[in-house]
Amino acid sequence: MPDRAFTVLSHFPIAMLEASIQEFPDLEFREVPGEGELPSGVRGEVLLTYMDGRPNLAAVVGTGVRWIHAIGTGVDAFPLEAVGKRILTCARGASAVPIAEWTLAMLLAFEKQLPEAWVDAPPERWSRHELGTLRGKTLGLIGLGGIGAAIAARAQAFEMRVRACRRTPAPSPIEGVELAPDVFDLAASADHLVVAAPATQATRHLIGRNLLSKAKPGLHLVNIARGSLIDQDALRAALDEGRIARASLDVMDPEPLPDGHWLYSHPRVRLSPHVSWHTPGTIADLVDYFAQNLRRYRAGETLHGEVDLEAGY
Repeated sequence: MPDRAFTVLSHFPIAMLEASIQEFPDLEFREVPGEGELPSGVRGEVLLTYMDGRPNLAAVVGTGVRWIHAIGTGVDAFPLEAVGKRILTCARGASAVPIAEWTLAMLLAFEKQLPEAWVDAPPERWSRHELGTLRGKTLGLIGLGGIGAAIAARAQAFEMRVRACRRTPAPSPIEGVELAPDVFDLAASADHLVVAAPATQATRHLIGRNLLSKAKPGLHLVNIARGSLIDQDALRAALDEGRIARASLDVMDPEPLPDGHWLYSHPRVRLSPHVSWHTPGTIADLVDYFAQNLRRYRAGETLHGEVDLEAGY
């Protein structure tokens, strides 16, 4: 297989794949449109596409494609029914570092009351303010994949107690992380609860009225997964009651969030437009993830980020 040539089809702009093209001079890279009819004679074995697969996905994979790679980190918007018996991968974990950094920034902003503690005029009291700390606080992680593990490692550097709940009984990949028996136990013990699980039918509205009613009073909730994991009506009630002290949300449902939505104006909500994954090298990292998998594919090795079509992630 290492010497076998084939064609890589791409919905992603070919200009962004220059390094990969140079690394694999014996492979043909061909950009195809994301919608409408394909040019005549198009055939390919590998398809690089977007998280939604593009409207003409079925036609493209019908040209002989055996492996599909979605360049994003999740496949909740991907038409899984079009995959068939083909391999589907995504760039799972490729954005773990920037998302973990964003998460820690939100935790620190909550404890250090930023930007509320900043002043633009002389305050009533100088050199006195009631600020919190991460040291000794408990971080609860719903999900302990690449992103959850990156958050855990950074939280431990702040001397936080880290607990996590994961779908499988596998041991923690990070030493010192305690595994909770379920999400209710986790929420009841956490000062900061971070949602880092994939979006599937099984996790839809996982954070609902029942869980929020059992959460530790004053909880700070952070969501960097998908908006569908939180029942936003239940969240609003918990915020209004004061049981949830703050919700720092980088994702919401729907996206984009329409003008006038209550999340924009609620005093206990900190909202950002799905940007936690961004860093100066984000696109390069996503392309490099695909290139690494392309090397593995040619060598007949197991691919990283393979999607379990039955589980949905």
